This record gives sequence, C-alpha cells and structure tokens, in this order.
Amino acid sequence: MSDVSHRRGDIAGHPDATEMRDRYARVLQTRGVAAVEELVILAGVYAAISAWTVHFSATQPALAITNLVVGVALAILGLCMSMAPERSQDLNFVVLLMGAWLIIAPWVVGQSPDTGTVLSNVITGACVCLFSLTAGGLLMSKRRT
Repeated sequence: MSDVSHRRGDIAGHPDATEMRDRYARVLQTRGVAAVEELVILAGVYAAISAWTVHFSATQPALAITNLVVGVALAILGLCMSMAPERSQDLNFVVLLMGAWLIIAPWVVGQSPDTGTVLSNVITGACVCLFSLTAGGLLMSKRRT
C-alpha cells in the first residue's frame, strides 16, 4: 500500500517545482501590466457614460452613440487584457487606435462640439493612449528580460 499522507515542508522534490516557479515569476512580471489594463477598463466605462455625464447626449446623439460603443469595447478589451496580460501585446495596438478615435471623434462625428464635449473626449482618449503605450512598454521590457 502506498503512503498518501500529506507532509508539510519543502516542495523542492516535486517534479513540477521548476515549472511552477517559472509560471509564478511570469505572473508576477505581468502584474503591473494588468494594473494598467484595469485603468483601460475605467476609461472605457467613463467613455461609455460620458455623453450623459457631460450632458451632450441630446445635442450630439451620434457622438453619444459612438462614445457608448467605443467605451463598452474598451472596457471589454481591458477586461480581457487584464485577465491574460502576457497575451495582450497585440490588443494594445487596438486600444491605442480606439484612444485616437476618441480624440478625433468630436470633429469627425459631432457637429460643432462645445468645449466640454471636446475636453471630455480628448482627455479620455489621451489617457487611453497613454495606458496602451504604458502597457505595451511594460510588456516589451518584460519580454527582453
């Protein structure tokens, strides 16, 4: 009969110990990237509700719908990227493009936007671009090491 009792102590003799250590090290390296991607979620939620927060949903309905769609997409992408940050390198470029779209959307979609509308979109888009570039930079530096 085999001994199946649990022994406390060092797991250095475990056959998968080195693989577990490597996986744990990879997870710790990407923790900062996941934190930045969580900021993308918050920026996406704000972009989705910004038309009603800044009160331009009645005067700029097309821009309100655009912000809603882009904001929900950003929140979903941020959620996916924070769940698997080691696989999110390619999605950072999409998030960057969505941030750039938020910056130019008041002039492309809207008709004579007011200052609040422009500031809301430009600041939100710039933050999204910054978060995307930061996460991409962190991932690139982690891949080099």
